[in-house]
Amino acid sequence: MIATRSKQVHGVTRLAAVVLAGLLLSACAGKQAPKTTPDLPVWPPPPQQERIQFVRSIVGEDDLHQDTTFSQKVIDLLAGGAPPARRIAEPMGIAVSDDGQRVYVSSQIRSAVSLFDFENDVFSEIEGLNRPLGLVLDAEDRLYIVEQGKKGVSVYDRDHNFLRFLTHPSIERPTGIALDRERGRLYVCDTGSRTSEDHSVKIFNLEGELTGAIGEGKGGAEGKFLYPTYVALDGDGNLYVADSLNSRVQVFDPEGNYVKTIGERGNGWGMFDKPKGVALDSFGNIYVADSGWSNVQIFNQRGEIMLFFGGFGPLPGMMKNPTALTIDRQNRIYVADFINHRVNIYQLVNTKAGDSFRDSSAEGGAPVPEAVNDLLSKLVTSNGGG
Repeated sequence: MIATRSKQVHGVTRLAAVVLAGLLLSACAGKQAPKTTPDLPVWPPPPQQERIQFVRSIVGEDDLHQDTTFSQKVIDLLAGGAPPARRIAEPMGIAVSDDGQRVYVSSQIRSAVSLFDFENDVFSEIEGLNRPLGLVLDAEDRLYIVEQGKKGVSVYDRDHNFLRFLTHPSIERPTGIALDRERGRLYVCDTGSRTSEDHSVKIFNLEGELTGAIGEGKGGAEGKFLYPTYVALDGDGNLYVADSLNSRVQVFDPEGNYVKTIGERGNGWGMFDKPKGVALDSFGNIYVADSGWSNVQIFNQRGEIMLFFGGFGPLPGMMKNPTALTIDRQNRIYVADFINHRVNIYQLVNTKAGDSFRDSSAEGGAPVPEAVNDLLSKLVTSNGGG
C-alpha cells in the first residue's frame, strides 16, 4: 500500500503530542510528586502489534551513569540551551562491540570518536581526527575510522593506540565502511565529487592494499553510483550500498556482481529521498536510514517494504536527518541522529523469521504478511527535508 507524505503527518503529530506531554509532566512535577516517565514511542502505534520500541538516546558522558533521554538537560537542549561538554555532535558513524557493551560514535564537527563503555562505566575519546565518519570494529576490537579529511582509514587498538593508516591515491571522499571478517576485506565507500567520475566502493585487504573496486562509474544505471555514502554486509558477504543521490540501495555479491536494487526515488512506502545508513538484522531484513525523510525503512530480502519508524523532530524517538545506522547481535538498532546531536537506540521486538514473509506459492499470493499490510496502512511519519 502506498501512502503519500501528506497523509502521514497527523499520526506523527499525535505521537509527538503524547511524548511532549510526558516530557512536560516529568519536568513540572514537584519535589513531593513521584517521578513520571512518559511511555516510550513504539511502531506501529497501538492497537497494532508493536515491532520497534524506542529504548533511549545517548548524548554524552552522563549517559553512562543514567538514562538522560527525558532529563531536564535534554528538555533545556530542546528549548535551545547550550549542549554540555564531552558529548556527541553531528554523528556520522557508529560501531558496536560484539557483546553490545561498547558503542563508538564519530562526531564530525568535534573531530573526535567517543566511546561509551557501559560494561566498565567509562567514557573516553579519540581526538584530533580529521573529519571522522564511518566506523567499524574487527574481531579483536580494533577500530577502523574513516578520516575523510585525510582520505583514508585510521586503525586503533582497543586501548586507543594508533596502529596504521590505510589509503590509496584513488580515494577522493571516503564516507562509509564495512568489514568482511571471513574474507578479510575492508569496503570503503568513496562518495566522490561533482567533478569526479569515480563514485565507487574501494576494496582493501587488511594489510591496506587496494585489491579492487565496485562501481561502473558515475550515473544512474545498474551498477553505477551517484554519491554513494554507506555500506553494509550480510551473512553471505553480499554488499549493500546506499546510493544516496540515486535514491536507492544497490546489492552486490562477494565477487562484486550486481544483484538487485532496493527502493527508488519518491515519497511513498518503500521509496527514498536521500538514503544513507544501511544495516541488517538477524533475520536478514534490511534497514535504511533516510536523511531526507528522517526515518528508517525496513525491507525484507525480496526488497519489499515491511514498515518504517521515526519521523522528523527533536522529541525522543524522532530524528533530524539521520546518517549512520548499525544493528547489534541483540537486534538493537542504533541511528546517528545528525541534527539532534545524539544516537537513538531502538529494539526489534515481537518478531521471528517467518514474519518477513508469507507463503506465496499460490498464484498471485501476496509476499508480505497480512498483518504487515495492516501495519503499513496505519504507520505514519513526516517529511523532514534534508
